[in-house]
Amino acid sequence: MAVFSFMYTSSVIAASHQTIITSDDLIIDETAKRAVFTGNVIITQPDLKLWANKVIVHYGPDGPSDITDFEALGNVKIEQPEQTVIADRSIYDPKTKILKLYGNVRVTNDSGTITGSELIVDTKNGTTSFPLNEDGDRVTAIFTPE
Repeated sequence: MAVFSFMYTSSVIAASHQTIITSDDLIIDETAKRAVFTGNVIITQPDLKLWANKVIVHYGPDGPSDITDFEALGNVKIEQPEQTVIADRSIYDPKTKILKLYGNVRVTNDSGTITGSELIVDTKNGTTSFPLNEDGDRVTAIFTPE
């Protein structure tokens, strides 16, 4: 079931193929080594599209090609050919290849829908977890028979 394998790849932003980022505003802070895209942010790659109110990209000493992490904030939607993920916030670390999504997380595909307060995807090891949060919010899975 694709909803459990979550196909989000490590190629977001720091990619070997073309990545297009559009937004209403872009502020690059060389001192802080960060780029902040705000307003109707859309990140497009061949098999992935991400929408958010704001995306913050942190990079290392080698500049924008040396992404240390990126954070998408507000109305986050990640769409891939086989599934859609919605959350309030997401953080991706390309070094660990771990994606974390927080707040009203919903993963939907042809097999069903899973909702929870948090989703952790380890793209390196191929694991996905919906942990119980501090408030005791549980995970709900609804499966759709073929």
